[in-house]
Amino acid sequence: MALKRILSGMRPTGKLHLGNLHGALQNWIELQESGKYDCFYFVADWHAITSEYSSTEGIKDNIVSMVIDWLSAGLDPQKSTLFVQSAVKEHAELFLLLSMITPLAWLERNPTYKEMKSELSNKDLSTFGFLGYPVLQAADIIMYKAYGVPVGIDQLPHVELTREIARRFNFLYKEIFPVPEPLLTSVPKLLGIDGRKMSKSYDNSIYISDRGKTLLHKISSMFTDPQRMRKSDSGNPEICNVFTFYGLYSSPEKVKEIDVECRKAGIGCTDCKKMLAKQIAEKLNPVHERMDYYMNHMNEINSIIEEGNKKARKIAQQTMSEVRAAVNI
Repeated sequence: MALKRILSGMRPTGKLHLGNLHGALQNWIELQESGKYDCFYFVADWHAITSEYSSTEGIKDNIVSMVIDWLSAGLDPQKSTLFVQSAVKEHAELFLLLSMITPLAWLERNPTYKEMKSELSNKDLSTFGFLGYPVLQAADIIMYKAYGVPVGIDQLPHVELTREIARRFNFLYKEIFPVPEPLLTSVPKLLGIDGRKMSKSYDNSIYISDRGKTLLHKISSMFTDPQRMRKSDSGNPEICNVFTFYGLYSSPEKVKEIDVECRKAGIGCTDCKKMLAKQIAEKLNPVHERMDYYMNHMNEINSIIEEGNKKARKIAQQTMSEVRAAVNI
């Protein structure tokens, strides 16, 4: 029986941080290892241009860096197809055709559009590309006739818009595209070292590649319970970002121990952070070993990307042949 295909992607806007790892990448790896899906994961370099159109010089390097992070974290090119969006030109053609049938109101009501414009107020995002990026996103997904798209609940509007566009195409022309299902995933809320959302633009991220003194310094700088001013003060782990990380990098027994000791002031924040840094370093050690390997085998990275591009291109060419016939062009 053929495996159900799933598809997801990331924008290559810089090094991946622990929020990316636990928010998406860890789930991709679990889906890959489940044996239930034909996994396609792509580097969304055209999507990166929607907000970085005035500074594109780093995108090529970021593509390679991102694939290395993916492989280091555990994506396996023997089990998942890894490819670059811009290497499959059919994405642009399908985007163009879908843009002809997508009502403007659908794009203007997109909550993420308003949210990102507000969040990135230092950039001029009053462009057609930024407004229309959900149409390109729809093209990315339905090009491969994906059964599902792994997303967190905050990304549901993206998938719903893709579903509406797929239905509209099928209604106007021919039933070509399956309507993709959102595969809801539990996304832990990881904040940056300053207590805000972990983001490269805030310069508050702990990167997957961080290790040694860099990792220790960042963990040591993390905000904790703001009410706990001295070691002798009792703490509240429920509002402490350091404690949130313990939940991801420690055993349930250790988490319980930290919870008790914090509440009775049995452990200070400095010692608590040092222990956390050690545990994160231990968990990331296999990732860093794979990272060192791939950094020294760039030909292998290029080969993995090219093989993925070829596989994706073959499917996309077949899809676009069907689309052109349906649209009569």
